[in-house]
Amino acid sequence: MAKKNSEIAKALPTGTDDRTKLQQRPAAEYQYADELAALRARTASEPRPPGWVLPPHAVLSFVLGDEASGVSPKFVGRRSFLERCIVSLATNRGLMLIGEPGTAKSYLSELLAAAISGDSTLTIQGSAGTTEDNIRYSWNYALLVSEGPSDRSLVPAPLHLGMKSGKLVRFEEITRCPLEIQDVLLSILSDRVMAVPEFQGDQRMLFAQAGFNVIATANTRDRGVNEMSAALKRRFNFETVAPIAEISQEMELVQRESNKLLSRAGVPVSLTTEITELLVTVFRELRQGKTTTGKGMEQLSAVLSTAEAVSTAAAAGIHAYYYDNGTVRPQHLVQHMVGTVLKDNPDDLKKVQHYFEHVIKKRSGDHWNQFYEARHELL
Repeated sequence: MAKKNSEIAKALPTGTDDRTKLQQRPAAEYQYADELAALRARTASEPRPPGWVLPPHAVLSFVLGDEASGVSPKFVGRRSFLERCIVSLATNRGLMLIGEPGTAKSYLSELLAAAISGDSTLTIQGSAGTTEDNIRYSWNYALLVSEGPSDRSLVPAPLHLGMKSGKLVRFEEITRCPLEIQDVLLSILSDRVMAVPEFQGDQRMLFAQAGFNVIATANTRDRGVNEMSAALKRRFNFETVAPIAEISQEMELVQRESNKLLSRAGVPVSLTTEITELLVTVFRELRQGKTTTGKGMEQLSAVLSTAEAVSTAAAAGIHAYYYDNGTVRPQHLVQHMVGTVLKDNPDDLKKVQHYFEHVIKKRSGDHWNQFYEARHELL
């Protein structure tokens, strides 16, 4: 097994190359290749589950960050929650991450796959159009007709690749798939084997290699769309990804991630602490249906997640750079809240206008005053 782990490590990216510089969003194993390489070198002699690139404690350090080791924080969450997630992936049960939209479920699954398998790209995107071929395998029918069933004519999907190479497979938004498509996972999670009936002999059964497992995600607003079967639920450990509790942590994350997006877009603009606090406060209050002082207010139907706050901040920064003097101001935030807050429910506009007149108007401070004065952008 040590030989297999060393072979996996050799195949992993060791640094950022020119291919990733123009990518809008490189995979985590490339984006943080230097950190992963340093963690691999530091823990090379330590025990780890079979097929894993890093030991469990190093996976935790990669996700939460380790200042002493020069590893940046990437996810905000309780240590005990992350420990349970990591341990689940070392068992014979899959990991199901559930939570509100925008709580970084997909990002967490990507980070875990990058740290454990060195590859976060074996991803199945769940939707009403997802088929069994998208999950298991399909065929190159020209080769199938001319040569018959063979490794050349088989087109492996993420689940086949993950089982064959001993890597984690990510199944995003699993509850968006029809029930019969979800249940493709039943026998694979139970027996760790995939039947390929077109083949003959030993090739008819693909046995999962050490390191294989499944991380699935589902958001709580989709519950009931295609409810998972009880049999499939028994094959997963369920963990809830909660919204960030502390405003200071959410501010730090929004500022860090939005500045990162602006940097990748070639925009030399960054958010000030004052602007970040305004944005995060507004999003938290509209999301929770109460002010920071505990006063109740109408909750919006739109999803005002931390991820949406990051997108709004980045859009405001780009707007300020190209259409203004490069300084992000409160009115830029109002302009780009429109596309986030006012989606498909006309009543949300009335709620936001009420919020401006009865909450924002009463706040002191130049940035709050500017924010209130820009309320006409909502019309």
